[in-house]
Amino acid sequence: QVQLVESGGGLVQAGGSLRLSCAASGRTFRYYVMGWFRQAPGKEREFVAAISLSDYSTYYADSVKGRFTISSDNAKNTVFLQMNSLAPEDTALYYCAADRGSSRVGIRSTKRENYDYWGQGTQVTVSS
Repeated sequence: QVQLVESGGGLVQAGGSLRLSCAASGRTFRYYVMGWFRQAPGKEREFVAAISLSDYSTYYADSVKGRFTISSDNAKNTVFLQMNSLAPEDTALYYCAADRGSSRVGIRSTKRENYDYWGQGTQVTVSS
């Protein structure tokens, strides 16, 4: 069984930064793709970023390119999301997820249904 636990959310002013972490346990993630998604109240859960744990390639939603950076520490089974220049529209519950069906990022990484494991989420609130 795989467990994903997110942390690092909080309240920040517009223009500020936060770093989210996702700690994984239970399996070897060497050939997985790890993704971050977010869901704002009344909206669909949307893709944010993904990283291949085999070659460290990354993929981002257009809305966060240049502001967010996804990275991983495979030795610690941890994935990070560095979020800079935060704006009120970034306010959401942020989820970490693992796709065991692919080792490469791409369009597949943007689809919720391709992820097998999900964390409980961490809240990010950006005030104006």
